[in-house]
Amino acid sequence: MNINFEYHEVAASARLEGLVAEKLNKLENKYDAIVGADVYFKKENSSNPENGKICSVRLRMPGTTIFAETATGSFEAAIAKVISELRTQLQKRKEKLNAH
Repeated sequence: MNINFEYHEVAASARLEGLVAEKLNKLENKYDAIVGADVYFKKENSSNPENGKICSVRLRMPGTTIFAETATGSFEAAIAKVISELRTQLQKRKEKLNAH
């Protein structure tokens, strides 16, 4: 799987990239239709410090694209939440395809 990382107002981090790559590879092993992923890390100035770090992931698949985005106080928590949302969307898509 090809994973592209983009950072907006955040310094590039090999640790975050490794964490995301590990979790996305687990998803790819379970859902084999994933072709690639675009991962975005953003920092926004907000009055609430618990929502300042945003992680967005777009999964490329044949025929469709799956997207999830979360904002939390840390990038690690945002990654975990995004992966959970992607897993839910992938499971729904798999069930829908198996029903036909």
